[in-house]
Amino acid sequence: MLKKIIKGSHRKPSKSDANDSSLYGYGPPGSRNSGSVSTPSVIVNHASRAGPLPSGPSLGSPQAMPPMAPPSGAIDPLPLFRDVPVSERQSLFIRKLHICCYQFDFSDTLKSVREKEIKRQTLMELVDFIQSGSGKITETCQEEMIKMISANIFRCLPPASHENTGQETNDPEEEEPYLEPSWAHLQLVYELLLRYVVSSDTDTKVAKRYIDHWFVLKLLDLFDSEDPREREYLKTILHRIYGKFMVHRPFIRKAINNIFYRFIYETERHSGIGELLEILGSIINGFALPMKEEHKLFLVRALIPLHKPKPIAMYHQQLSYCITQFVEKDFKLADTVIRGLLKYWPVTNCQKEVLFLGELEEVLEATQSAEFQRCMVPLFRQIARCLNSSHFQVSERALFLWNNEHIVSLIAQNRSVILPIIFEALEKNIQSHWNQAVHGLTVNVRKMFLEMDAELFEECQRLYAEREGKAREVEEQRELTWKKLADVAAQKGGEDMVTV
Repeated sequence: MLKKIIKGSHRKPSKSDANDSSLYGYGPPGSRNSGSVSTPSVIVNHASRAGPLPSGPSLGSPQAMPPMAPPSGAIDPLPLFRDVPVSERQSLFIRKLHICCYQFDFSDTLKSVREKEIKRQTLMELVDFIQSGSGKITETCQEEMIKMISANIFRCLPPASHENTGQETNDPEEEEPYLEPSWAHLQLVYELLLRYVVSSDTDTKVAKRYIDHWFVLKLLDLFDSEDPREREYLKTILHRIYGKFMVHRPFIRKAINNIFYRFIYETERHSGIGELLEILGSIINGFALPMKEEHKLFLVRALIPLHKPKPIAMYHQQLSYCITQFVEKDFKLADTVIRGLLKYWPVTNCQKEVLFLGELEEVLEATQSAEFQRCMVPLFRQIARCLNSSHFQVSERALFLWNNEHIVSLIAQNRSVILPIIFEALEKNIQSHWNQAVHGLTVNVRKMFLEMDAELFEECQRLYAEREGKAREVEEQRELTWKKLADVAAQKGGEDMVTV
């Protein structure tokens, strides 16, 4: 009986399990053995803010944690590379790497000052050695270097400010960014990794054994760091890895997809969405034509839904660039993009509406007439609502669309459909909008339509007057009916009223 209970006690997967790389088919060899609990699984932890670091499949046996600071005085500076014979430089390189594996407490600036400085100087020497191309480093040295880099950069990030207070994320421009205390060392470790990746001496056939899927996933975890300097380095390094290691490209795209999915549908909190979108903007720019179905699905399933989260202002510029790149690459996607924008159009967030209108203008600039005609009816119904917005910035931004020559030409070609949709909104603005700038812009747009097609304009004006007349009649009839009811109630004198 006990055995049956144990066999049937498989727990329901938690949210963190949803990011287990083995569930996506990304795990290292052997990580999908259902019967083994000792195999280290690769987990895409949000922000790398939980648990000790598992060892990568190619980094040797699992290690519990990176070695912490040694006793004071245990580290001694090693000789410079130029002071030893060429034959001994590889072994010296490994000894320097071992020194750099030690971790120090940067919360206390007076602690281990000498050791911290020795490590910093050693890291600078390693960077110079790789950058100078003094000699092609051996495969063993590459393995040890990636171990050292992993020990330094793959760590649990501190809790984000909103995780401590429970408050929603604020405008990043209004907040002081969190700065990593150990940046004096981390920057040099990142610089070493970057120099290694971009070096012409680096053989991708060898390097891919160490810069593998596990390594890429852990790099992606670090994009949730609140330190903008770290995210900038990560962006550059991941972009270089994508460019150099062609074998990793599909995996990197899929892993970024998974980060977006979790951000959109679960957390709505991530510090590195903007940087990831910057990388993707460059990737999209290099897509070959005709575009693969995989890339179109990425647009529909990941990029367009990124308009949904509240903190869109933090990454909207990069998102808008990616979206526009798709339309410029394949103009047939314009209808899909515009309908996607309309699907996620904000109802009560005026600042978000202004962002959407700016992006819409960029998309419409790359839109051809045939695609414009497919979506112009729902599009201009939404624009009409924006024209009548009581928030002057929304109304003003919508009216600025008529300053774009390409958009005006599209409107002119389809004026018989568009003018009847927005005519009422224009008239209401002229009659009752409180903002003078909006009133003046509306008059200009109205005049533009009149010059474009006077006959159509007069027809729309006649229909509008008829609708207004009927609306007044209905209102008068309603008031008359209420007056009759009031008179009947007065005549009754309250005789039939029930008092309590």
